[in-house]
Amino acid sequence: MMFVMSSPTQVQSAVVDTGKVPGRRRLRFETIDEMMADVDRLVEADRASRLKRLGNWTLGQTLGHSAGWAEFGYTGSPLNPPFFIKWLLRFRKQKFIWEPMRAGVKIPGVKGGTLVTEPMSTDEGLARFRRVMERLKLEPPIHPHNVFGQLTHEEAIAITLRHAELHLSFLVPD
Repeated sequence: MMFVMSSPTQVQSAVVDTGKVPGRRRLRFETIDEMMADVDRLVEADRASRLKRLGNWTLGQTLGHSAGWAEFGYTGSPLNPPFFIKWLLRFRKQKFIWEPMRAGVKIPGVKGGTLVTEPMSTDEGLARFRRVMERLKLEPPIHPHNVFGQLTHEEAIAITLRHAELHLSFLVPD
């Protein structure tokens, strides 16, 4: 598969099925600071044109997406899944919080399969990401998770780390 990586707003020639991508990085972050150190390495590689993109999003989009989902804990989520879906998924809450998230999953009924995917530069995505991660380190979310309900501060951090592990795994610094 060929794709262009020269600018944050350029689009790949074909959409990648992210559930089947080989060569992704295996990541496990225990703290926000560990995650930020990895992000700093990716930003450095991106600025030096040494960042290999295995998925569909630029580094800026990836950071903006991860930040946007973390921000929902402070602004509220625009999604309100049906009660039955929430009920089913709550049985798997611990899995979502503590185990790696599966690649290629799409939210039914949501255009593109997820939210907060607009193109943005690495600098824009990084600024948004840093801002919300600094807040998350110090302050628990005030809004309940749209599926799992009210999370503890530790759970909110953990699910954010799992989400970042998933998306950052598609970006490989050379």
